[in-house]
Amino acid sequence: MPYVNVKITREGATPEQKAELIAGITDLLVRVLDKNPATTFVLIDEVALEDWGVGGLSTLESRRRPTAS
Repeated sequence: MPYVNVKITREGATPEQKAELIAGITDLLVRVLDKNPATTFVLIDEVALEDWGVGGLSTLESRRRPTAS
């Protein structure tokens, strides 16, 4: 009974995109690990940009800074 938790930043993923993620992840587990899709759970959590950190900064702050070339 696989359980997959996907975390994405809250930036407007559509219900159709989320459905595609759920179907794709389920299909991958069926194909690679021979799991039963009826007992495969996929949960998508959307996280606010200020609650997601990378490089010691929130994603919101990181995107505000100029990128190094």
